[in-house]
Amino acid sequence: MSNATKPAHDFGRFDYVKLAPLMGGISVVIMILAVVFLATKGLNYGIDFSGGTEMQLRFDKPVDSGDLRTALEEAGIHNPGVQRFGSDTEFLVRLETPKAATEKETNALIKQDIEKIKTTLQAKFGLTEGGVLRVDSVGPQVGSELKKNGLLAVFYSLLMLLIYIAVRFDYKFAPGAIICLAHDALVVVGIYALLGKEFNVQIMAAVLTLIGYSLNDTIVTFDRIRETTPEYRDRGLKFTINKAINDMMSRTILTAFTTMLAVVSLYLFGGGVIAEISFALMIGIVFGVYSSIYVAAPLILVMEKFKRKTA
Repeated sequence: MSNATKPAHDFGRFDYVKLAPLMGGISVVIMILAVVFLATKGLNYGIDFSGGTEMQLRFDKPVDSGDLRTALEEAGIHNPGVQRFGSDTEFLVRLETPKAATEKETNALIKQDIEKIKTTLQAKFGLTEGGVLRVDSVGPQVGSELKKNGLLAVFYSLLMLLIYIAVRFDYKFAPGAIICLAHDALVVVGIYALLGKEFNVQIMAAVLTLIGYSLNDTIVTFDRIRETTPEYRDRGLKFTINKAINDMMSRTILTAFTTMLAVVSLYLFGGGVIAEISFALMIGIVFGVYSSIYVAAPLILVMEKFKRKTA
């Protein structure tokens, strides 16, 4: 049967473009909620961005976080942050950077607080020397610089990707891809704001990683749309997009499934920082598949209509 005599709906198993307006509305709502959470709750910045001292501690027996915080306050530690880190025996303790006249005096005060914490927790909870897994200190100025550089990294990544897609494909493809990537990054950051989970340099790296993952899925779909267009030019762009998505769906599902298996395994068994990074990647994989189908591809139709109106 020739292309001219095939039914207009003969593009595959499912009409994805038909649901695009509904899914687009849902995406807009999700992005608005993410912005609201960021504006109202804000991100729980780790010491990489906010500055301060962070200690990762492991006890030989379960400890209550409230008792741990009370013990530190009684020892003279001002406003300590105590967070359970995966189990009842492992915790993160965060301290604000003490104010002093010089950097040398500040470092001396930080060392005093660290020794005071070790002594107090050893006496009250039996913390051993090996129970102090790591101690990190970052000054407020360095933290502010890292935060600015992280935001610039995301911005320049999106800018370069916009140029790359516009050159490789056509300008009508580029906005959909960039909005898709911004959508995925914003959703992950919004969820971190909602849950109050720590946002640090490692999570920023995870966000950049999921941008690359989502872009790969989007580029593969765009390639398929471009390859399908000459063969079905008489059917229209909607038909071409639907057929391309249906043709790529098995590949998309298999890729996402196998990647998710690895990420979930790291989340369940990796622990610590690895688990936190894996959590961000799990969110990114789910929304990366969704956005490549219901954000990036349908926006090609929007750009095509805009092109016709301005022609």
